[in-house]
Amino acid sequence: MTALFALATSLLWGLADFGGGLLTRRTPALTVVVVSQTIAVVVLGAVVVATGGWSEAGPLLWFAVAAGVVGPVAMLAFYKALALGPMGVVSPLGSIGVVVPVSVGLILGDRPGLLQFAGIGVAVVGVVLAGGPELRGAPVQRQTVLLTLVAAFGFGGVMVLIAEASTTVTGLFLALFVQRVTNVAVGGAALFVSVRRGGRALPEEGGMRVVWAALPALGFVGLADVAANGTYAIAAQHGPVAMAAVLASLYPVVTALAARGVLKERLRAVQAAGAGLALAGSVLLAAG
Repeated sequence: MTALFALATSLLWGLADFGGGLLTRRTPALTVVVVSQTIAVVVLGAVVVATGGWSEAGPLLWFAVAAGVVGPVAMLAFYKALALGPMGVVSPLGSIGVVVPVSVGLILGDRPGLLQFAGIGVAVVGVVLAGGPELRGAPVQRQTVLLTLVAAFGFGGVMVLIAEASTTVTGLFLALFVQRVTNVAVGGAALFVSVRRGGRALPEEGGMRVVWAALPALGFVGLADVAANGTYAIAAQHGPVAMAAVLASLYPVVTALAARGVLKERLRAVQAAGAGLALAGSVLLAAG
């Protein structure tokens, strides 16, 4: 069960990342976050009512609130990174966030092994190489890597928090609902501030018509991300966390394959090697 749900997580996250990255190339990232998460709130609200999830309300929901605050920051950083750089580089670097649940385990008493030390070294080398030769003199490349790392550690934090937010399936539905409501509140506030400062909430070309046309894709991104959080929580609660983290961290492979198949992206050899090392480092960190 752990392997099945963790692999489902990697598939859902990978497809959600690919879809979100495409959408932010035409629509402001904050709008993508707010609209996709609003659709998720509506669907989850109906699920909570249908399953009686309200009866599971308790102090653990504060973990869901915290995940809801961290999530939009991570998603916004990640979508901006995807809009700036190749998905085949950005997505594998995002998997470094697996260091967060591993580190929490270390703080709680786990002892680091040789594989974990090796994973740290491999991941750092991967980050450097994935930027490619342009990293030295191109501000956009530095910004892309920085945004990806912010997103990675944010996603890792969400993994830890949402796994602690419930102990039952119905409670998980409620926790995911609370998380998404918080996502919308935080993302909506950020969008309001952005517009007040002169930013755009709608695409420059097409405006609201483009957003309406993209609603099915936005709904898919929001619901896939919700489902991935749920399947990961189930995997982490019903089996070894290391196995769940390793298999769930393979989601960048899905995004990279989708980018290669749909967008025909081609990476430099050094970038491909760096992305591969970053993913390998993440696997070593979780498996150590």
